[in-house]
Amino acid sequence: MNETAHGMSRRRMLGTIAGAAGAVAVGAAGLPSAAFAGNGLLVPTGKRGIILYSVRDRIGAAPDATGVPYGFERVLGRLAEIGYKEVEFAGYTQHTSILGRQITPAEIRKILDDNGLRANGSHASVPSTVTPDTIAAFEQTLDTAEILGMTHIGTGNDPTGSNVKADWDAAVDRWNTFGEMAAARGLKLYTHNHDAAYNFLLDSGPLDALGRPTRSSGVRKLEYFIARTNPEWVWFEMDIYWAHVAQHRFRSYTDPDGVTQTNVFDPLAVVAAQPIRFPLFHAKDGTYDPASAAGYAMVPLGEGDIDYGNFFANMGAKGYHNPMWEQDNAPGGAADPGRSLRYAEISYRHMSGLRG
Repeated sequence: MNETAHGMSRRRMLGTIAGAAGAVAVGAAGLPSAAFAGNGLLVPTGKRGIILYSVRDRIGAAPDATGVPYGFERVLGRLAEIGYKEVEFAGYTQHTSILGRQITPAEIRKILDDNGLRANGSHASVPSTVTPDTIAAFEQTLDTAEILGMTHIGTGNDPTGSNVKADWDAAVDRWNTFGEMAAARGLKLYTHNHDAAYNFLLDSGPLDALGRPTRSSGVRKLEYFIARTNPEWVWFEMDIYWAHVAQHRFRSYTDPDGVTQTNVFDPLAVVAAQPIRFPLFHAKDGTYDPASAAGYAMVPLGEGDIDYGNFFANMGAKGYHNPMWEQDNAPGGAADPGRSLRYAEISYRHMSGLRG
């Protein structure tokens, strides 16, 4: 049996032990990490999750003769058998041939309850404007979250795709508005981000023809957003894979004087500085490829080069966070219809084996 079959390579295990020995983690309300530590598992049993985007091919599949689970009832049942306890949604639909119609959120909730699963988030839609119509639409999003029993509700998109400070200022106001609505329902509104969110904010220097700044003071876009949103209303889900892509891609900026400055991104430091603002993670792994544009290629959790043992041991608030396994390319298509569920099992084994 090779090292990854045990759920953690020798290199990662040594890194985890060393990282845990040096960590001074602080949890909610300033409590030391021992308050969350439990039995030494870095991801406690009840916190092991998956975003259903990883198995979207089987959620959306019609009944077939492959023997591979399809639709919410069978796929969620299989995920529960593997050991997952939390589910993050990426849509609420399945193939209509299963029931002769579309499934309802109430029916999905029953499937979750029957399998001992908990809905802990969703990549839903957060409006890009604040109007009576968008407020009403977001209330419906919150209604669905409540039916499914969620504690978090979010989106898979950045608050804005712009690099310009004024657009991020507008996003701060908008997210505070919708975050307050979610908080009134007992929900935490979160934004999930890819690498672009960690690029440098254009906030200084000469203005372009439209009056926008063209240079940066060195602050990264999402860090600016974190500092200005209400910590009781706006929360974050770091995709650890894409944060490492950002580390590879965004290493320098042009300062207000036109001088190139180097600043290598540290994903772990961002979380450790405010661990409670990051209740959720996407635990996605990748093999390092410095010659590629992204720097990494996606693989099942535990088969790549991202040191999850060190990350989870040193981020603070041990036992507080909810990591969701994700792999964008897990589906195997018609040639390998069982691949996404097989990768889900491989990744669960690694997640459950992380100790600190």
